[in-house]
Amino acid sequence: MAGLENKRPAYPHFAGDQSVDLAVVGGGYTGLWAAYFAKKLEPSLKIAVFEAEQIGYGASGRNGGWLSAMPAGNRARFARASRGGIEASRALQQEFVAGVDAVLEILRAEGIDADQHKSGALVAAHTEAGLGRLVARRDADWKYGLTEDDVYLIGREDFQKEINISTVHGGLVYKHCARLSPAKLVYGLAETLTSMGVSIYEGSRVGSIDGNTLTLESGRVAAAKTFICTEGYSGPLLGSRSLIPINSSMIVTTPLPEEAWQQIGWNGPQCLSDSAHTFIYSQRTADGRIAIGGRGKPYRYGSGTGGTGSTPQSTVDLLSTKLRSFFPGIDFDVDHAWSGVLGVTRDWNGGVQWDHASGVGSSTGYAGHGVTAAYLGGRTLVELAFEQKTERTSLPWVGYRAPKWEPEPIRWLGVHSMYSLFGFADRWEERRNSTKTSLLAKFGSRLAGLHE
Repeated sequence: MAGLENKRPAYPHFAGDQSVDLAVVGGGYTGLWAAYFAKKLEPSLKIAVFEAEQIGYGASGRNGGWLSAMPAGNRARFARASRGGIEASRALQQEFVAGVDAVLEILRAEGIDADQHKSGALVAAHTEAGLGRLVARRDADWKYGLTEDDVYLIGREDFQKEINISTVHGGLVYKHCARLSPAKLVYGLAETLTSMGVSIYEGSRVGSIDGNTLTLESGRVAAAKTFICTEGYSGPLLGSRSLIPINSSMIVTTPLPEEAWQQIGWNGPQCLSDSAHTFIYSQRTADGRIAIGGRGKPYRYGSGTGGTGSTPQSTVDLLSTKLRSFFPGIDFDVDHAWSGVLGVTRDWNGGVQWDHASGVGSSTGYAGHGVTAAYLGGRTLVELAFEQKTERTSLPWVGYRAPKWEPEPIRWLGVHSMYSLFGFADRWEERRNSTKTSLLAKFGSRLAGLHE
């Protein structure tokens, strides 16, 4: 949210006792979308959103700004867990595809300007091994429901006509992806909700939920229904081993001069990623900067969340080096850096849960694909809670429960070992221009449950 603090709306602190029809815990995308769809479904509902810090404090305000069709999880694992098999996973994939345009349409209808623009995404391969992984990825995408028009391979020359990356061997084009400003989307949704009559409270941490009672530091709330929408911050309410906070760091450059953009050739708002095991995600912002992110320091011992998002200089240097390797000869100055955490389950699969008996539900575990997943999860929660049977309420992530993470210190050692393996594999492949993926990376991918 760097650079937008002076534009951030402020909301009051909650104190006292109150009764509501729906209490939403968490002021990020999931909670805001859930409140939006609940109010649209029944305008008379009394709805309150309780945010422990400030709206968008978590991943919603600190992400890479990709509204993409990438599902929140491993499609093969969803297929195996569902009675619908592969068709259930294909249905999930299609809902994510539809979600991209659905979000853009709502933003248009509500007059929300989040610098949104749908122009697809490019995934660059820097080695022959990376290009081979993209071929396998494309084949998996086709298997699980994307079409040849949705995702396709391009060669080196065609890629460089779009974005002139010096080391590229070719890449993938994804049609269904839009760039946006994360913080502007949070602020726009929040302002829309207040105009609809939804109450938003900041600095209002929910300490516990006991049946229909929410206990806060300065009061209590009786809620007919409660949604837990806290993503990487869910440990205290959902259990410390249900999911862990994985760090995501971003840097953004100062505005680039026109001659630099001509050399880079990035003439549109396409999103950019790569096929490295320690991949990056990037966008050209509406005001002519490059924002680029990666995992940096991936995990803090004991599921620490990192507070306000200070970013180690080593991570800033790592992302800056990556950017300069893409576009040598360009003088980049880093204007801002920030970090946030996303929620990751043990098998990287998200899930939407609703318990009719307790009146409590949750949508979490987006594993870095949260912009579209939050829209879909928040909307699905409302449909489940208010007994609206739709195509979304039967998707395979509804009711899906991932296995628990290992206790510490095994958890810390496992996560850091996985990312170390990936980093070593990237260096190995790039130095040797490998034609095949490193065995270490394959082992790390299977260990983490990422392989489809």
